[in-house]
Amino acid sequence: MRFTITILAALAAIQLQAQPRVYDKENTGVAYMMKEFKAPTELPVIQDLPDALEGVKDFGDWQRRRAEIASLIQHYGIGKKPTVDPSQVKARMDGDTMLIVDVTVGGETLTLKSHIHYPSAGQPPYALMIGADMIALPRNLFEGRPIATMNFQSAQVNDYKQWGKHHDRGDHHFDRLYPTLKDNGAYSEWAWGVSRLIDGLQQLGPEVTKIDTRRIGITGCSYAGKMALYCGAFDERIALTIAQEPGGGGAAAWRLSHGVDSVENIDRTDYHWFLESQKEYFTGDNVFRLPYDQHELCALVCPRALLLLGNPDYKWLCDEFMRPSAETAHKVWERFGIADRMACDIVGGHGHCQLPEVQFPIVQRFIDEFLLYPNE
Repeated sequence: MRFTITILAALAAIQLQAQPRVYDKENTGVAYMMKEFKAPTELPVIQDLPDALEGVKDFGDWQRRRAEIASLIQHYGIGKKPTVDPSQVKARMDGDTMLIVDVTVGGETLTLKSHIHYPSAGQPPYALMIGADMIALPRNLFEGRPIATMNFQSAQVNDYKQWGKHHDRGDHHFDRLYPTLKDNGAYSEWAWGVSRLIDGLQQLGPEVTKIDTRRIGITGCSYAGKMALYCGAFDERIALTIAQEPGGGGAAAWRLSHGVDSVENIDRTDYHWFLESQKEYFTGDNVFRLPYDQHELCALVCPRALLLLGNPDYKWLCDEFMRPSAETAHKVWERFGIADRMACDIVGGHGHCQLPEVQFPIVQRFIDEFLLYPNE
């Protein structure tokens, strides 16, 4: 059985022009970021999914509310994503295709490199799809279209992998720049790294990079589906986020998966990705003290475009709980009259990270409407 959250395109066409599609700044609500937080043991018990729209009367309130949610997720869940002054970033191209970005903080420099693959169709500046480590979506969704691609190599920031040799927490490249943030989870650090690549693209401009920085998308699958979701949630310069089979800790609400065997819930996730303090304070029944949930991570993408793709054949991926979480998140886009900018499509009968042909049309629609505009 296929489950889809979407809305008729005819209705959406009437509504879509209401709110911005993307922004020029990483975080437009930085002035509203919270500075004081309750101790975890003092947080109230919230049995139902928290209200993402608490205190929001109209779209003008969303910038503040979005910053509050972002603050809570960083403080209690993944660790701080530090802000970076433009003077700390130096970008250049090595040849025609290699983007190099040097980020210097406290006398330490971290260098990011990413190869840009330019399309044979269309004229620059091109839309850009960033792969979280790689693009798992079929290449024929991009071939013959004016879309450049490049991969963010997460190991350049934090080389944690579920299998194989890696550094321990505190010894990653990110930690040289931010030793006081050594307890961060990987998802805050990886989101920071993607944002620095976007800094570099903005700094060099389309004349050098051939990239239109108002038409940037990001995608990834499985652990990298989570990565793509966190990157899209925490950088408002990303116009389209496609999180493919992100599993628990991505779009699936922690509260809903609590106590369920054989799924990635808050007790069973990989804590290299999150703060160890999340495990200390919010596992077990304490999950109901968490002041946010993963539907609000999804909501951070609003008013930009978000597509969630699921695969119920792999129970560990927690899609039975991504579905109601996505339905709840979708209400944020609905409130602002832009319901068609968010969808969740869950289809079985295929391998993990192997997009079935039946999902090609919805992925193509999101690429067409939210990445290729106004070129096509």
